[in-house]
Amino acid sequence: MDAEEARIVDAVLREYGIPGVVAPEEPGSPSGPWRVYDHADRAVRRETTAQALAALAAKVRRAGPGAAARRTGGGPTRGFVVPAPED
Repeated sequence: MDAEEARIVDAVLREYGIPGVVAPEEPGSPSGPWRVYDHADRAVRRETTAQALAALAAKVRRAGPGAAARRTGGGPTRGFVVPAPED
């Protein structure tokens, strides 16, 4: 995911109350891959991307059909599936 997608993922995690810090794998390379971590401090952080995605998927599943956002304008893509905001 790129920096813009990371910003969206961070906002969605916060909206759903899922803990995590979204940051690039290499702090000096924001154009590289981004992940979800348990802490901002690089010295003690652990990657929690899989757990964050699982928690998000569980919350979306409980929200029911049609809760997931649909990406327009393209085919398959790698990255996060972000649910639509609740109205």
